[in-house]
Amino acid sequence: MEKFTYVVRNILLMTGVITFILAFIFYIYFPFKTNHGDNITVPNLVGMELDNLESFLRDRDLRYEILEDSSYSSDYLPYTVLQQNPAADSKVKENRKIYLTINSKVPPKIKMPNIINGSVKNAQLILKSYDLKLGQIRYVPDLAMNAVIKIYKDGDSLSVDELIQKGSIIDLDVGDGLGNQIFNAPDLIGLDFDEAKFTIIGSGLRVGLINYQDSGFVYNKVQDDLGNEIYEKTKINPGRIFKQFPEKDVRVKIGRKVNLWIVEDSTNEQDQ
Repeated sequence: MEKFTYVVRNILLMTGVITFILAFIFYIYFPFKTNHGDNITVPNLVGMELDNLESFLRDRDLRYEILEDSSYSSDYLPYTVLQQNPAADSKVKENRKIYLTINSKVPPKIKMPNIINGSVKNAQLILKSYDLKLGQIRYVPDLAMNAVIKIYKDGDSLSVDELIQKGSIIDLDVGDGLGNQIFNAPDLIGLDFDEAKFTIIGSGLRVGLINYQDSGFVYNKVQDDLGNEIYEKTKINPGRIFKQFPEKDVRVKIGRKVNLWIVEDSTNEQDQ
């Protein structure tokens, strides 16, 4: 009986020791070794200059590797980050490598797309899709109202399919309909500046003075519970247009400048 008790006690002791060792390995050693549960949030690196990456990521216990396939965007400076993998705000372990695509110093050459005889609105869309910039618009006498007549780069005439660099600024000669075309001014209230600029230019008008103010309101005509027409005051969000001149539906001629009033936000402050 004593011998049986001795064996059972030893088995229980060995079981306890093994359980302790396993618990130590899985709940203390492994978590410490692999930083279990200690995730790092990947920062947004897009737009960051290459020279700043090493120290920035080292301070956050991360590494990086630049992919061989470079790309180009005129929206970013040369040698800045265009893409990253994993994406920003992903959760990763310490010492994880971030794979980066860097903006090339030399813009690649592309063929000038055909925007001749198309509308200015269509030209804006095509130029943007080819990473080209819309420059000056000059209205010239022509029956084709708001149609692109001729294209230029750096003052020189361009031909369709001519090789140019991505990011080039393209100037346009646009028909004015012989200057006799009159139409309603578009409604720009509530749009941001980029949307308004696109609409203005696409309508055959030009962007005029830009005014920023701390706040802005519009008054909309609505009906109350009794069916009476009243004006309701609505606050416009930062970065949005709350006033324009000429106002919407006012009859204007092609090429007329449109002045804008925009509620100021942090982006406006940086641009000024």
